[in-house]
Amino acid sequence: MSATGLRPIPTADLPEVVTRYLAAHRVRDTATAITAFTGDAVVTDEGATRRGTAAIEEWLATAASEYTYTTELTGAERADARHYVAVQHLEGDFPGGTVDLRYRFTLRDGLIERLEIGV
Repeated sequence: MSATGLRPIPTADLPEVVTRYLAAHRVRDTATAITAFTGDAVVTDEGATRRGTAAIEEWLATAASEYTYTTELTGAERADARHYVAVQHLEGDFPGGTVDLRYRFTLRDGLIERLEIGV
């Protein structure tokens, strides 16, 4: 286990709700992606925090819409039954062209309670 309490796991071992969200977000399926979140969920991305499904749904509908990019799930980590990290490799026409983002998930009752996206 790492100093952060996270240990690497096979990407196939990520919880279904995480893989459902990632797959829906990849193809910009907002209707499916939003079903992965609790009603009081919180998402932090690019320094902005969205609270509740209405704000998250708006973010999902507009997130990175100005860029074209591909994503590939390249890694996964687990701290405990509620805390997971998915590492996504993005390539596209955004500044820099490539980035590896860490999607830090906190789960509650089989849904995503908190998602923090960063490098």
